[in-house]
Amino acid sequence: MTKQDQPNQKPAFNIYPIGKVIRQGEKTMIVLDKQYAKGLLGLDKQKHLIVVYWFDKNDTPEKRAILQVHPRGNKDNPLTGVFGTHSPVRPNLIAISECKILSIKDNIIEIDKIDAFDNTPVIDIKGDFFRYYKPEK
Repeated sequence: MTKQDQPNQKPAFNIYPIGKVIRQGEKTMIVLDKQYAKGLLGLDKQKHLIVVYWFDKNDTPEKRAILQVHPRGNKDNPLTGVFGTHSPVRPNLIAISECKILSIKDNIIEIDKIDAFDNTPVIDIKGDFFRYYKPEK
């Protein structure tokens, strides 16, 4: 069957975590699976990174159906579509945070802070490319 035969069926794909957020007392770390440690080469020359992670604690059909929120949970803020916010409830619970790199050792990146719970799955990390690269207008 082709996609034309199933116009309402959405394609499915899998996302596999590469590590997780770990909190130990005052420390916050991104702990990558050891197989990805070589991918950190050169990241120590940057001050920040972008962490892409999954809001797994919010992953329910009810929360995925919420399309409008009051930003920051404050009812004084106008009702806004989730795509215009940083809300943790949305159809796909992909989150991003910019984090300051404090240290990197082996497969562990210590960061200053992140808006994620302990053991949150990390999907990807990206160097702070856009801080240095300015696309032409």
